[in-house]
Amino acid sequence: MLTIIFGDYKDANYISNPDMFFDNTYEDKWLESDLAKDIVKDIDKSDLEGPNLVVSPVLGSIPVTRISGGAKTLIQIAFDSDHIFNASACGDNCAKWLLKIGNDKDIVVRMGHVMHFPEESFDIKIANTGDIVHTPYELVEKVITEGLLD
Repeated sequence: MLTIIFGDYKDANYISNPDMFFDNTYEDKWLESDLAKDIVKDIDKSDLEGPNLVVSPVLGSIPVTRISGGAKTLIQIAFDSDHIFNASACGDNCAKWLLKIGNDKDIVVRMGHVMHFPEESFDIKIANTGDIVHTPYELVEKVITEGLLD
């Protein structure tokens, strides 16, 4: 299940800048997975050819360190269970991927904003309150009424 910590979060395992962290810690095996290839294809509209090459229709051949911060963050969330990542580094186009990864395994992320999740039903746990919400409306309502992003 996807669990979200809203607002400020400080802990030794928290990664506030997942873009830079990725550049220094990614593992080749992550980038050889179908999941990483699908994420890069969807988020960046580029082909992840392997751990050292991405082919972008705009930029041409680029290293994996040049993919978007959102794609980097999603890949780390999927493969690095030791850290809590700042999902505010992701755009709304990453929401469906957070739900997909959260359906496959338990993940915890931190957000400083309310992401626009798809309208279909989902399960998201709000770590701050312990509540589980099922729609974008319930999510926004709970964040506002609980003052989680003051």
